[in-house]
Amino acid sequence: MKFRPMMIVPLAVTLGFFGLAAVQLSRTEDARSIGVDTAALPSTREGRVAPHLDLTALDDTPLLTRADLEGNGLIILNFFASWCPPCRAEHPTLTALAEAGNPLFGVNYRDQLGQARAFLSELGNPYDRIGRDEEARNGRDWGVVAMPETFFINSEGVVVLHFRGPITDRVLRNQILPALDDAGHTLMLSQ
Repeated sequence: MKFRPMMIVPLAVTLGFFGLAAVQLSRTEDARSIGVDTAALPSTREGRVAPHLDLTALDDTPLLTRADLEGNGLIILNFFASWCPPCRAEHPTLTALAEAGNPLFGVNYRDQLGQARAFLSELGNPYDRIGRDEEARNGRDWGVVAMPETFFINSEGVVVLHFRGPITDRVLRNQILPALDDAGHTLMLSQ
């Protein structure tokens, strides 16, 4: 077999790719070592008025509308789905927040009706109002990229905090409450 210089090109491209990946990985690890959350995406909604909601009803639960997002104090709007394991993990914390008296609204995201019913039947329905976003139109408007996502909205309908990921008790105490406190808001907690 005769050596041709073009045979080196695939090897050079592969080595170049792995070299760039190694540099990016080391930068990510350096950022993590100083406390930067490199997985966090900036929210397109924080500090802005909450967008429109066009949801469908989930059986006989009160339908969530855009009007519900104003004049109710600090409210919690949670995008969830039955197919989302982290949604199941955060459910006890959300239930405790609702039981403590915090207005909690839900958007069932890209879910089948029967599975949404089963999820809420099994775990309980902590939501004051709920709506279904079967085709993710509302999720796109809100900037939802992963499940679960939770928005904290003030009385004027402005998003004061957007949190991606499951809200566990630890996350609530170490991240959510301090961030809300910095923004001048508090949540009621169970004793």
